[in-house]
Amino acid sequence: MFGDFFRLIHIARTLAKHDALVPREFLDAMPASAKFARFMLGLGPKKDRDLPPGQRLARALESLGPAHVKLGQVLATRPDLVGDDIALALGQLQDRLPPFPTDDAKAAVERDLGRPLAAMFSSFGEPVAAASIAQVHKAETADDPPRPVAVKVLRPGIEQEFARDLSALALAARIAERVSKEARRLRPIAVVETIAVSVALELDLRMEGAAASELAQRTKADIDFRVPAIDWDRTSGRVLTSEWIDGIPVRDVEALKAAGHDPKHIAEVVVRSFVQQALRDGFFHADMHQGNLFVDAQGRLVAVDFGIMGRLDPTMRRFMAETLAGFLARDYERVAQIHFDVGFVPPHHSLETFAQALRAIGEPIFGKSVRDLSMARLLQQLFETTRRFDMQAQPQLVLMQKTMVVVEGVARSLDPDFDIWETTRPVVERWMIQQIGPEARLREVGEGMSALGRLARDLPQLLRNAENVSNMLADGGLRLHPDTARAIAEAQITRTRHVRIALWITAASAVGILAVVLL
Repeated sequence: MFGDFFRLIHIARTLAKHDALVPREFLDAMPASAKFARFMLGLGPKKDRDLPPGQRLARALESLGPAHVKLGQVLATRPDLVGDDIALALGQLQDRLPPFPTDDAKAAVERDLGRPLAAMFSSFGEPVAAASIAQVHKAETADDPPRPVAVKVLRPGIEQEFARDLSALALAARIAERVSKEARRLRPIAVVETIAVSVALELDLRMEGAAASELAQRTKADIDFRVPAIDWDRTSGRVLTSEWIDGIPVRDVEALKAAGHDPKHIAEVVVRSFVQQALRDGFFHADMHQGNLFVDAQGRLVAVDFGIMGRLDPTMRRFMAETLAGFLARDYERVAQIHFDVGFVPPHHSLETFAQALRAIGEPIFGKSVRDLSMARLLQQLFETTRRFDMQAQPQLVLMQKTMVVVEGVARSLDPDFDIWETTRPVVERWMIQQIGPEARLREVGEGMSALGRLARDLPQLLRNAENVSNMLADGGLRLHPDTARAIAEAQITRTRHVRIALWITAASAVGILAVVLL
């Protein structure tokens, strides 16, 4: 507790030095106590104070360490909590740190994989990239012939560092919810819990390997996009080994041209791949910045670093596709109806008024030059408007919108006149045809017939169950199976109170299910 308290003081002082604890832009709305705290904690260098509030907060979080970088990344997906400008600034957080010694990385690989380094790798180079959680080394396997691979290794002690910072953040969240009604509305405890879950996944590199493997499987038919293969024999919770990519970074436009690649085509592939992953697969790379994208010798786009992935369930995918299609067709009433159909906008609002608000978003877009059109900006304005109509934040959609901002930026860096609408339109239309066209109707009929077939197959057993229950009721009441009764009796003697309760609940549930069969 005392350690958490002193850690919070350090965090407060760091935020204050960057003018991010009580930003001067919000001073007029602050109570006197907040102004006094700001004065006592002091301010930092003037160069930071001249930045916008979101950038000051991002710099403060970067200086506080990896847990706080992760906090910023989570807050970047919650503009409903921090506002759109700050969320956008936090989305640009730089997750870079100096590398740790290569000898420490080698020792970690041997320790975690349980084999001598020479038995796994014929060479193991210096780090080529270093972030807050892990760093990457280029190596060659000990196979014959050797294969070049990328070896990602967690930082030593990173788990303990995260545990310390998350404990302090959890204390701050509990205090905030106890003393502030507004904090209770924003639910900081839930935010910290979300960070803890996200961190637990990122600190197990097998999960990143699984994400890469899943994305590779889902996109295997895409001829212009690929994912590096995972070397599972050299992968563990703290070590991830994958195929080494000899490619040109998409940020190096001149090198791409020199190698004979068309930057305009690559821009189309970047956007099309992202939209296909989101709509078609419901599973997308959510960190598609320039440092994670390469072009190989065959001209294929290659993505790396699968620590941040997004998912869209079928409802969200259909919602996004129909929303984009509605805006493309300028059918604002249809877009409004979609929001009401899925329950995003409460029914006490007027459908016509909401459609009018959507028209105010869409109409200014049409007639602009290609250079000025932005799908990410459209989605941002859409979410801003829906919040005014009491739509709660949908984390899946916010992460998609955040990634769209990055993807658009990559495409425009390759082609300043890139037309994101014309690139996206065929993907959305093809998905819509597959989901609500004649083929989809036939597929739904087939699924319905399959369900009826399963019901017909199981019907004799259901009838026998109903007959057994009916006979038991006529013969004095329902009776538990002897094995179930014996388990409960033994639990009364030997098991804990919690196990007994669980067994009784299981038995009661079984009786309830049988009773439902009779109705």
